Amino acid sequence: MNTFEALNMMLTDILGPRGPMIGLSVVVVFLILLIIPLLMSRKEDPIDKLKRSQTDGGRKDQRKEALRRKGANAKLDKYKQFLEPKNEEELSSVRLTLMQAGYPSRDAVRAYHLSQMLLGIGGLILGVLYFVYVKGTDGASTKDTLMYTLGPGVIGYMLPKYWVTRRVAARKEEITSGFPDSLDMMLVCVEAGQSLDQSIVRVAGELRASYPSLADEFQIVAYEMKAGKDKAQVLSDMGERCGVQDVSSFVTVLIQSATFGTSIAEALRVYAGEMRDKRVMRAEEAANKLPTKMTLATMMLTVPPLLIILVSPSIVGIGNMGQ
Repeated sequence: MNTFEALNMMLTDILGPRGPMIGLSVVVVFLILLIIPLLMSRKEDPIDKLKRSQTDGGRKDQRKEALRRKGANAKLDKYKQFLEPKNEEELSSVRLTLMQAGYPSRDAVRAYHLSQMLLGIGGLILGVLYFVYVKGTDGASTKDTLMYTLGPGVIGYMLPKYWVTRRVAARKEEITSGFPDSLDMMLVCVEAGQSLDQSIVRVAGELRASYPSLADEFQIVAYEMKAGKDKAQVLSDMGERCGVQDVSSFVTVLIQSATFGTSIAEALRVYAGEMRDKRVMRAEEAANKLPTKMTLATMMLTVPPLLIILVSPSIVGIGNMGQ
């Protein structure tokens, strides 16, 4: 008898048939409680500390960085090696996805991975407790054990990714729906004599009630232009953040118009007309898909009752003849 079997028998004798699962859950909780204080008490890397001490004005740089970050959670900086991907391409991809979902914060990537870790561990603990105290371990197969213990942990780990994916899709749909209206408003403002910067600010304010996501993007563009950032770069960043083809094409039109010195009002007029036509085409496409989508529901809701009405008298008559 090896050590594992002896430990299993001892737990079974002391705690009953559920002793091994109770012991496993206690070990998991103990490891989690042991890891968290170690992470919280982790000291700063000596190399980073030396570099900061050798740099003149280190405290001023820290103060400037804190002011620039504003509401960023400084506590997450200690664990960025655990909460950020090591690969730069993967980190950029996750950051872009979160920006397209409407989370432009500097700590969005860390909060995203932290939520995955916490929900995964919480789901694992809940799964173990449910399997031990509610489902029961008597006669449970390996498949049931894995499903009830690891299943909630996997679901908890994948839940933030599912939420972000849904947010990206909903935000893109909102931006696509409101973009033609924003172009019409911008065209009116430009033709009224306002500059492009002023028209963007006005459009952002007017769209706030109907399309808040698109209004936020125009507001970011306005702030970056006021800060002195290059206009072409600002517009390119907007197209990347939105992730919508219409916005990217509009950004290209504006950049080309500014590069070649053509009239912005004329470019807006042509592109706004194209966007209106494209919106009508999308509405017609959705209307043409509706009969196909309704066919299945119509068959499910009308054919069975019709068959019951037509066939039931014959079934009753055949039953009476048999008697």
